[in-house]
Amino acid sequence: MNPLSKSDIDKNPFKQFENWFEDVVKSDLEEPSAMIVATSTRDGVPSIRTVLLKGIEDDGYIFYTNYESQKGRDLIENPYAALLFYWDKQRRQVRISGRVKKVSYEKSEEYFKSRPRESQIGAWASQQSRIIPNREFLEARYREMYDQYDSKTIPLPPYWGGFKVIPDRFEFWQGRESRLHDRICYIKKETKEWHIVRLAP
Repeated sequence: MNPLSKSDIDKNPFKQFENWFEDVVKSDLEEPSAMIVATSTRDGVPSIRTVLLKGIEDDGYIFYTNYESQKGRDLIENPYAALLFYWDKQRRQVRISGRVKKVSYEKSEEYFKSRPRESQIGAWASQQSRIIPNREFLEARYREMYDQYDSKTIPLPPYWGGFKVIPDRFEFWQGRESRLHDRICYIKKETKEWHIVRLAP
């Protein structure tokens, strides 16, 4: 694997992420946009899960969810998150952390309309993270919603939309021999500039 050095990386962490992401998209990895999202409650109880990255903007990374799910409730109570991308074939890992905010209703609606119809119905049928009695209950809810919106435009649920993670820290990890891995960290300063440092593996 190629070494990772401060002299070779892009000074902008978003550009550096883009470079690595383009590499993994060109590979045969099935879900290159899969990322682990870590959240915590107001009291600091952590929770993690895997979601798909659905948007990259100049200032952040977007994913969509049910706002009443565990992660949705966490992020409304405590609007900070950490993301983790791990690409085994490239022996690369990216950690991102920062503040979180909801994306606009218009952006959420635009993305919702782009989803397959079955996924739109699923968003209405599933009360994400809630306890349900059995699988049959969920499938009955799906059929109910399917019939309700038969041949109709499916609206955006009021409890569903996007979050944007606005990073203040990136860490790029490149696996190396003898466990002497490369770790390059970008830390946002008060001036909004990025300070780049190397970390011990």
